[in-house]
Formats: sequence, C-alpha cells, structure tokens
Amino acid sequence: MSGRLSTADRAFAAEFGTDEPPSVAHSAPGRVNLIGGHTDYNDGFVLPAAIDRRTVVAAAPRDDDRLRIHSTTFEDTVTASASDVEPVAETWANYVLGPAAMLADLGHDVPGADLVVVSDVPMGAGLASSAALELAAAATFADLAGADLDPGTLADVSRRAENEFVGVSCGLMDQFASAFGREDRALFLDCRGRTFEHIPLSADRARLVVTDTCVEHELVDSEYNRRVQQCTQGVEHLGRLLDHPVTALRDVSPADLDAHRDRLPGPVARRVEHVVAENERVQQARDALSDGDVAAVGDLMAASHESLRDNYEVSCDELDAVVEIAAEHPAVFGSRMTGAGFGGCVLSLVDPAGVDDAVDAIESGYRERTGIEPEVHVFEAAAGLACERSTD
Repeated sequence: MSGRLSTADRAFAAEFGTDEPPSVAHSAPGRVNLIGGHTDYNDGFVLPAAIDRRTVVAAAPRDDDRLRIHSTTFEDTVTASASDVEPVAETWANYVLGPAAMLADLGHDVPGADLVVVSDVPMGAGLASSAALELAAAATFADLAGADLDPGTLADVSRRAENEFVGVSCGLMDQFASAFGREDRALFLDCRGRTFEHIPLSADRARLVVTDTCVEHELVDSEYNRRVQQCTQGVEHLGRLLDHPVTALRDVSPADLDAHRDRLPGPVARRVEHVVAENERVQQARDALSDGDVAAVGDLMAASHESLRDNYEVSCDELDAVVEIAAEHPAVFGSRMTGAGFGGCVLSLVDPAGVDDAVDAIESGYRERTGIEPEVHVFEAAAGLACERSTD
C-alpha cells in the first residue's frame, strides 16, 4: 500500500466515521513539459513527462444519491447530487464533480459515494495538478459505475470536464501525459493524431528540476486568450495564401511562413513563427532524447524559451532570471519557461551528479536578483494512471 493510499484511508475514516476503508482508489500523476510551449492547441507536438508526485481519489459507494467529497489539501468537504451534478462555489471540487458529470453524459450511472482526495502534486506550479485530480476522479467514478474505460477515454473525459464543466480551454496534453506516463520515459505526443510514443528519459541521465518563481502576473488569462486568437488569425491568413488546407498552425511549414511572413500582421507573424519553429524543435528533441543526447535537448529547450520570450511574448523578468541563472551552472543542460507564462515555473534539465548544487545556485541566485524565495522541486519521469484499489 502506498503512503498516499494509507493517508487517504486515515482521512476517509476520520471524515466519514467508518472503520471500513474506501473500496475503490485510483491515482494519477502531475506532469512537466520538456518542450512544446503553446503548440497543443495548435494541433502540434509536445514532449511532456509524468512526474513522481500523484493525486489519489479514494471512494466508497453510498446507498443514496449524495456525493460527499473531502480534500485533505483544502481541509474542506463538499456535498453534491450524483444524479444532477452542477458546478459549486468551491473551485477545487469542480475538478472532481466535472468527471462525474461527463461520465453521466456518456450514459454511465454514477452512484452516490463518499470520496477523499489526497495529493502531493504542487498546486499552481504549472504541473497539471488539475489534470491529475480530474483523471484520478474519472477513473474512480468509472470504477464505481462499473464502466470499463481505457486510459485514453478517461483522459478525454477529464479534458471535457475541464473544458465544459470547469470552463478552462485546455488542450489534451496534460490529461494524456498523466494517463500514459511511464517510468524513465518522456511522452512524445501528436496532439492532432492523438498518437504517442515513449522516449527514454532515465533518472540517471537527467533530473527534472522545476523552479516556481512564486509570481503570477495578472496578464495570464487575457494574454493567453489573445495568443489563441492571434494563432487563429494566422490560420485564416495563411489558409488564403497557401495552396493546401490550413486548419491549424500545424499545417504551416517553415518554408510556408518564410514565403508569406510579410503579408501577416507583425504580432501574428511572430506568434506563427514561434509555433512553427517550436513544432520543429519538439521533433528534434524527441530524436535527440532517443539518441541519449541530453545536451542537445537542453539546447533546444533554451531556444524554446528564447522564442517564447521574444516571439510569443509570454515570459516575464522572473522567468527570464531563472533561465539565465540556471544557464550559468555547468550541471544544467538547458531551461525553459513552462505553462501559460507571465509567471509560474521554469523547467531545467539537470545532470544528476550536480543536481543538488544546481538547485542551491538557482535558489540563491533568484533570491538575490529578485528578493523572492523560490520553490524548487526535483522530479523523475514516472508512471501514469494507476489503480490503487478496485472492486474487481
């Protein structure tokens, strides 16, 4: 029994007053994205990896229609109806209720249940804590409903929950990485074809160091939506200019952009340039990682950050500071901002032999430059969605 499941059992007993442990439990990991910034919603390529931090959702069925959901992170309990699931004011609970609503929409009979949520995935750090919660909840509800759903379907249910129930327009990368992650492997994902392959990323070759800048500028939501709109404008312009169908920036090659860049509005041209080049970088990173060339992957990550900063314009001083500080350390292969931007986190690919010293250098350097105390996490590539306990 995992430590998280033991914690869930104790929390379940304390919250719901029973000596019987929950009969069903599933867990799902957070993720990092090595490269592929803002490519997922453009039908492009990404290279994430599941991490060794997980969320457990454990449950036992009830004999009525009630859903009682307790989070040990928020120390909060929410009650809802299983037959008529609606969003609630407690935002965290919607990431649990959403999958129940989507499963019901697919025709599955989700019963009343008592549930407890235990997680050690850092929240608000761009590590897909919401996707891990959605996926673990979807698997748990499916188990309770007697629905035998494969990980891909559960990932779709989770993404629909975030899009339609929570109201966040995310791509499919987070849920797929959480569902299909594998120990010592990254996941090369084609966001259009939904095909993927596992790429070697062993802990003895590189560690995944995530530095949370502990800042989040107010521009995130508005500027994210503006970038999506500008990419759509790029598709519309290039769809009229090119002699082949363009339904997403995935359909634009570097040569296409070079031939027509001058006919695009300046900001749109820069956004398109980032996405087109980033898709190329992701594929190059996949090949380099397959060959064991971690240094080349680091160089591509550095180029990705430069483009996110200058062409996509979603970085900020704090993110740039971490990237610059990390680049000065000999154990760091490369770094890039990860997530939507304007704050949040930087991912660094680091030689295991120098990881402790690199973490110290990043912490002290960032503190000295900004006056902010960062939060630095060291992860390994880990397994995806897992059944911890089942009625089967």
